[in-house]
Amino acid sequence: MTAPLARLRHASRRRLLQFLAASPLLAASEALAQATPLPDKVISSPQEALNVFDFEAAMQKTVPAAHYGYMATGIDGEATLRANREGFQKFQLRPRRLIDVSKLDLRMELFGRTYANPIVIAPTGSNRAFHEDGELAVARAARTGNHLQMLSTVATTSIEDAIAARGQPVWFQLYPTNNWELGDTLARRAEKAGVETIVVTVDVLARQNWETLSRLWRTDTRNCGSCHGLGLKSFVERKPNFSGLDISGINNTGATNLTWEYLKRLRDIVKTRIVVKGLLTPEDALLAVDNGLDGIVVSNHGGRAEDNGSSTIEVLPEILEVVDGRIPVLIDSGFRRGTDIAKALAMGARGVCIGRPYLWGLGAFGQPGVERVLGLLLQETRAAMLQLGAPTLKHLTPTMVKRS
Repeated sequence: MTAPLARLRHASRRRLLQFLAASPLLAASEALAQATPLPDKVISSPQEALNVFDFEAAMQKTVPAAHYGYMATGIDGEATLRANREGFQKFQLRPRRLIDVSKLDLRMELFGRTYANPIVIAPTGSNRAFHEDGELAVARAARTGNHLQMLSTVATTSIEDAIAARGQPVWFQLYPTNNWELGDTLARRAEKAGVETIVVTVDVLARQNWETLSRLWRTDTRNCGSCHGLGLKSFVERKPNFSGLDISGINNTGATNLTWEYLKRLRDIVKTRIVVKGLLTPEDALLAVDNGLDGIVVSNHGGRAEDNGSSTIEVLPEILEVVDGRIPVLIDSGFRRGTDIAKALAMGARGVCIGRPYLWGLGAFGQPGVERVLGLLLQETRAAMLQLGAPTLKHLTPTMVKRS
């Protein structure tokens, strides 16, 4: 090849690469591969969304940087945050054919109550940081779709107001704090409000290194301290569930002194059901059964509490095996698609808890955004069940999932 011809080919190749780099087709394909919208195509209404990821960019455009960072962050290097999504790729669904699925029933029965579907609203804190209606908007969306809702101890709406907005009891997620007496008082308040199930979260131990939050906070030009104050005491004082309580002795909403003894103690204090949230091993799941707990939520806190690098969907099968149907097992962390939900349900989970996606919807559009997020997940779950040949949740079986 002569030098001029070689130079011509190199120049042509360079121009082709420059064209492809600027091509909207390539940009679109990358966006599709990442399941996120193009920056200049941020949705302006909930109905424009094609999937739940479309709401994240819309929320990021609307919510202050520090508040967005609080929602989005994982811990340390965020290996667990990534693993929660990557874990689903290690499992494939096995569709069955020629099964009548013309009448699809997604109703979930749990502890004597029936919900329209197995998509559960996970507890998330400080919802008014994302929208002025906060947890009230979420509760109303839960009421519209008849979803089970869990309310966080550090919600910006009281347990009483959340129940009123939901129209029936919600579950109360309990951070016992390092002061067990305060945890007891929070549990009694929830029971008095009408809560039938308390979900004790046991995976918040160390002070979290939320790097994403810290970096985005630095870009926020507002004086956050003027509104929020700094430190745990200021944070807790703003939470309605702590209203009127003595919080002077707490130094952690989690509890490094938490043991199975506290759960036994709580059983004697309240008559509610007690579910433990944050278990990741079959050994602990077996202890939960042996200690008379009413249920388990397999959870790594969405990658916010520890960076062990393992997804919840990967540990779910071994936990289900030791529990052996004796108590219901729910799961959260990383669920973004109906196929994700179908995989967990087929393995044997009774319900799947959704966290960040509904916050994306809340931050972007309030209650209509939350409703659309839940609706999209339900639509995708229905489609997955149709393809699997499962007309009801009971027809979803472990044989419909294989691990690669």
